[in-house]
Amino acid sequence: MDTLPELSPFQRRLDELSAQMAAPSFYANLRRAADVTREQQKLGQLVADYQAYEKVGIELGETRALAQDPAADPAFRELATQELAGLERRRAALRETVLLAMIPPEPTDSRNTVMEIRAGTGGEEAALFAAELARLYQKYADAHGWKVEPMNSSATERGGLKEVSFLISGQDVYRQLKFESGVHRVQRVPVTEANGRIHTSTVTVAVLPEAEEVDVRIDPQELEITVQRASGPGGQGVNTTDSAVRIIHKPTGMIVFCADGRSQQKNKASAMAVLRSRLLKLKEDEEKAKYAAQRRGQIGSGDRSERIRTYNFPQNRLTDHRVGLTLYNLPQVMEGRIDEVIAALQKADYEEKLAALTGQTYAPPRRSEED
Repeated sequence: MDTLPELSPFQRRLDELSAQMAAPSFYANLRRAADVTREQQKLGQLVADYQAYEKVGIELGETRALAQDPAADPAFRELATQELAGLERRRAALRETVLLAMIPPEPTDSRNTVMEIRAGTGGEEAALFAAELARLYQKYADAHGWKVEPMNSSATERGGLKEVSFLISGQDVYRQLKFESGVHRVQRVPVTEANGRIHTSTVTVAVLPEAEEVDVRIDPQELEITVQRASGPGGQGVNTTDSAVRIIHKPTGMIVFCADGRSQQKNKASAMAVLRSRLLKLKEDEEKAKYAAQRRGQIGSGDRSERIRTYNFPQNRLTDHRVGLTLYNLPQVMEGRIDEVIAALQKADYEEKLAALTGQTYAPPRRSEED
């Protein structure tokens, strides 16, 4: 199906933005002006690519007609035949570019990200794997030049983590990591297992777009804030002052605890950032749920109750159940090399959105039930 969706809605929006930019008061709000300018430039490129696609289509039709014209000079027919493949490739590439630009962007894709990792079933083994997943994502962040800022953690005696949260800052962090939300299952022989039996444990991962105060309005009257002395590893300054902060959001029952910083003020700010991000994610999930019946693909909802991935150490195997992807390179994966997995998830998401845009039937990847 070579036809593209109508350009007119995008052209109208481009004209609206151009008119706004021409207004004398346009730069009164610099942040809004920057947002409008970026959108205007993106739409301008979309329109230019759309027009180039149509132009190449006309050229392709004329060239094909010449190549098939028995009355034309044989040399011209041969030249036209040679040009057809290049024109078809160029037209196909332009079509892909235009369709990609037409897919509505997720407003939070460019946001920084709060990651929360919690040990699930499996006791100490789950806590140890939670620590390994935290290291995996920190390695991945380092490889992409992102900044990782610890927010809260609760360690076990054997070096595991009951829970840990950290903020990852950088370009398009949420777009890269948003499909990591869910239940991560590990199958291996724990270091505490004397008989060599394989155990199955789980860890939950939540990926939250960093929220700004304008995204979520929180009534101070809806908060219960308490301070207490931090406990566990962290140094004398942390453990002997009332620096830990616990916030309860009464309407939702959400509880946020932050104790990694020495300053009570910093811990409170971090806890509020986590709370805002959780509330923003809850708001987004509620909006998406309205369309779940008509648009639910195999990428999954990102809900933490959904098992998304299995790490099988005896078989050196990683399986992402949503897209049926299996890799046999666990040592590299645990060093943060998960680009292939993330690319597969993004591709499936893109194909689903593309099918919705063009009115085609989406054939989701086969969900893997491999243990």
